[in-house]
Amino acid sequence: MKIDRIDKAILALLQRDATLSVGEIAERVAISKTACWRRIQALDKRGVINRRVALLEPAKVNLPLTVYIAVRTNRHNDDWAQQFQQLLDAIPEVLEVCRMSGDLDYLIKAVVTDMAGYDRLYKKLIKADLYDVSASFVMEQMKSTTELPLDYL
Repeated sequence: MKIDRIDKAILALLQRDATLSVGEIAERVAISKTACWRRIQALDKRGVINRRVALLEPAKVNLPLTVYIAVRTNRHNDDWAQQFQQLLDAIPEVLEVCRMSGDLDYLIKAVVTDMAGYDRLYKKLIKADLYDVSASFVMEQMKSTTELPLDYL
């Protein structure tokens, strides 16, 4: 997959503000609207652009508390993993789940209203027959971005 400097510039702009019109992007990268639209469509089709979303401020939607939940399980089979996936999919407060190497099996990022909200989430999670669950709460977010570096293209 060949991505040139214009594609990189388009991707950088879209990562910062997906509401920019094709015309605005075309003007900023100095190409025609039609060429810009074609490039964006090609990046979409090739899967480089995964999706375009609005990022909400958690506190403004009454979810001010971010929690990282470390999970260990004794169950490492396909049936359990599929049930765990279904359980996670049914919990909208869960934003990200990663299967990990090392001491942890899974790391979950979730947002909740408060400690009582975390307790409700915890009670849903333990239905998965987990061995160990521990939580760390975010006290201060020092950096947050969804922009991927494009220097590796």
